Amino acid sequence: MVGDVVIHGDYEFDRALAMERRSDFTFDGAVAPGWDILGNANGGYLMAVAARAMSEVTGRPDCFTVTAHYLAPAPVSATRVEVRPVRAGRRFATATSSLFLVDEPGGTGGRECLRVIATMGDLSSDPGGPTTMVGSRPDITPWDECPTISNTTINEFAFIHGRLGTRIDPRDAVFRTGAPSGEGVMRGWFAFRDDRPIDSLALLLACDAFPPAAFNLDLPTNWVPTVELTVHVRAIPAPGPVACFFRTRFVQNGLLEADGEVWDAAGTLVAQSRQLALAPRA
Repeated sequence: MVGDVVIHGDYEFDRALAMERRSDFTFDGAVAPGWDILGNANGGYLMAVAARAMSEVTGRPDCFTVTAHYLAPAPVSATRVEVRPVRAGRRFATATSSLFLVDEPGGTGGRECLRVIATMGDLSSDPGGPTTMVGSRPDITPWDECPTISNTTINEFAFIHGRLGTRIDPRDAVFRTGAPSGEGVMRGWFAFRDDRPIDSLALLLACDAFPPAAFNLDLPTNWVPTVELTVHVRAIPAPGPVACFFRTRFVQNGLLEADGEVWDAAGTLVAQSRQLALAPRA
């Protein structure tokens, strides 16, 4: 209802997604501090903000597919999210949304920094169909043998990792020593620092929560701004951290891609992603 505060749970991530419903299709909120890299909000976090609003409008809890185009950096700010329903069917509902940075809570106008289109549904009751696996989870070092990202020098610019319990595979953490592996791969485990359960909304964040795989190529370790991010959510994860695998193969014309897979503790593929980003500069 209009005037209701939309918040589901009392974990840090839930509070960072909180918004107030101004009208049937408009929500007031804020880019929360501490979910950023070099002062600009993480792209997966912004995608989750938009997805939360689209879920409220469509009445469908899960993004089956969501694509976000990043139009401008998003520092800590008051926000407005406008949702536009496109179509609602028996299984799926499609909507678009825009996230604006505004001068004050409830403000009008503002700068659009994100535009999203998503197809929403309910994974818990989806009829689905038979499962055929032609691939398997990539080789990732076990959780308790991977170092955490928190409390490392990464936190000096990627402040989001203070909110997370993410761990990097030791084979890919070598970029931190100034000796990248030479393979555009980043593997590890995603979890929240406060043990928040990982749902379909959190998977959007997981797909953009690791240092770029390109850091293990002969490139500077610097900000990699996202141009476009697409996530396909395939299943609700089983309890526990999720295993993540990201690969970059092509750096061309100042742009790079990152393809991702996310697997739960039961060995189920729960999300896939593809990102186009600006290559880091010295």
